Amino acid sequence: MNKTSANKERFKSYLRKIGSGEHTSRGMTREESADALQLMLQGDPSPAQIGAFMIAHRIRRPEPIELAGMIDTYNNLGPKIYSGKNKCRPLSFGMPFDGRNKTAPIYPLTSLLLIDASQPVILHGSGRMPVKYGITTQELFNELGLKLGELNINKVQEGFDKYGLAFIYQPNHFPIADSLINYREEIGKRPPIASMELVWSAHRGEHMIISGFVHSPTEKRHVQVFDILNEENFLLIKGLEGSIDIPRSRTIISTFSKMKEKTRLKLNPEEYSLKGKDCDFMNLNKWRSSCFAAIEDGTGPLYKSLLWNAGIYFWISGLTANISEGIHKAEQAIKSGSVKNTLNKLIEWGKE
Repeated sequence: MNKTSANKERFKSYLRKIGSGEHTSRGMTREESADALQLMLQGDPSPAQIGAFMIAHRIRRPEPIELAGMIDTYNNLGPKIYSGKNKCRPLSFGMPFDGRNKTAPIYPLTSLLLIDASQPVILHGSGRMPVKYGITTQELFNELGLKLGELNINKVQEGFDKYGLAFIYQPNHFPIADSLINYREEIGKRPPIASMELVWSAHRGEHMIISGFVHSPTEKRHVQVFDILNEENFLLIKGLEGSIDIPRSRTIISTFSKMKEKTRLKLNPEEYSLKGKDCDFMNLNKWRSSCFAAIEDGTGPLYKSLLWNAGIYFWISGLTANISEGIHKAEQAIKSGSVKNTLNKLIEWGKE
């Protein structure tokens, strides 16, 4: 038996484990899950095997140990970003790769405020992706004048070292992972890989992962994944459309871990006079206008949402003692023109 045939047979054994039915289906070990994903990324299994595996795994639901194994493979084969000595611990934002189509994204502006305050930020994303085909991180930053998806990985590292911003764009920086996207369209559902993407970071070293989710069981499962991976610092947010954008329309309860000390946070915008309607996403032109109104004039429909989000993340990062100070810090950064200057510097660097 040649190597390819042997790999297909090995993959078939994993498929039997997760696809045998309600009473006989068994989970994979961390090592088996890592191997299964690596085989898929290498293209060893047949398309029928990969599709069957994804839908069977979706129906059965991945176990935390399996997600940890998949992250092991992404860490092994994927792009890597490193922090220099004496650099601030970065925030790594984990959001659904298939984007947004209902609510106006806030995180590009939140990222700018954090970077302006010398808090490094790492983002991950791809192009328009099934099943949602929503607006992507790349498109949003393009509207702000930053062509982040066009940079090679060395340039990404350079920008991270110089300005504290890194965007991992899957089609360019992790093309073997991008090769599996077509299966998402074929099965018509997000596979477990999509869950894993929410808690994976390309950053190697100490960081804090901020991960969005939609369904409450996801939060519990991701806490277990972080424990398995020995991630000490993380925040799990039931954000807008599964993103890390914190809503103004409602109070949310989130899980916050700092040096493995877990607490439940209650984030209530009404306590800070910031409760209001979450902005609908209309189109990119209107979104761009709202963004510049927020960071240039402190006006427009996104401004209060930006203060709320930036205020919380300033506090989570340790830049301020509490959320109120964080909100004030965000106001001052906008009024002083500092945030707009930071954006202009990034735009000029991107043109080099």
